[in-house]
Order: sequence, then C-alpha cells, then structure tokens
Amino acid sequence: MSHLTTVLAAAEAHVELPMPTWAFGAIAIVVFLLLLGVTWSYKDVANRHSHRSAADAASHAGAPGATHHGTGHPTQGH
Repeated sequence: MSHLTTVLAAAEAHVELPMPTWAFGAIAIVVFLLLLGVTWSYKDVANRHSHRSAADAASHAGAPGATHHGTGHPTQGH
C-alpha cells in the first residue's frame, strides 16, 4: 500500500503551464476555424470552370474505356 500512496503523491506534483488553460482551447478553436476556411475555399471547385472543360469532356466521352452513368458495368464474358 505504501508504494501506491508514493506513486499517487508523486503524480500530484504541480506542473506550471506556459499559459492559462483557456488559451489552449482558444488556440484549438482558431486552428480548427482556419482549417474550416481552407476546406470551404475548395467548395465547388470542380464546377467553377465548366465552360472551359465542356468541349474537352465531350471529345473524351467516346474514348475506349470511358464510363458513363447509367450504362451499367461492362461484361467480361462471364
């Protein structure tokens, strides 16, 4: 029992933090808001320049191996 009390007493040693505890939470919130801003900036990027890629997409639509929605899976002779 004396070993357990010694370990618990050593664990209660006071450690001075470099800043107040609320500052760690504030930093975390700011970091997550910055990451949210980065993620939000990529919203709808694929559709921004559809007028530029429409002709290119149409020319590649008939390429061998091209897949189209609604055509199902190609058969492999199974």
